Amino acid sequence: MGESQRSFVALLPRARRPPRHDGRNLRGIRLVAGGDLRRASKRARKWIRGGLLMVSILAMFTIGLALKGKIYSPNTGDLLDILNFAGDLGNGILYVLARALDLGQAAVQVATADYGTKFIVVAGLLNIISAVDAHSLATGRKRS
Repeated sequence: MGESQRSFVALLPRARRPPRHDGRNLRGIRLVAGGDLRRASKRARKWIRGGLLMVSILAMFTIGLALKGKIYSPNTGDLLDILNFAGDLGNGILYVLARALDLGQAAVQVATADYGTKFIVVAGLLNIISAVDAHSLATGRKRS
């Protein structure tokens, strides 16, 4: 704005001054231009990340059962059994369903059963890690 224009605007009465654009009345334009699109894509990325983790955990648990993996029960015997039980317990509702339906309780008779057991334990550990990650994102300690 030139010097003469600035002085002209100052001479106008308060009601007749041209409106200033502070961005509040341009919300629709910002939405189309991508101002709020970043926030929407950030939310979508969190949902996509959660969906991929859910699919991974379900797939690993299912593959572990298909390979005749063992579902550990609580005991105070061997230290490795206790740790494997903690990993299995990380599966949450999947563990409860498997125990209720007597899945993974048969004696190990095939060589792939050990791999199946590890798939089930790692699925539970991945579930625990993803829950801790989601908590860190929600509290703001970690940025996406």
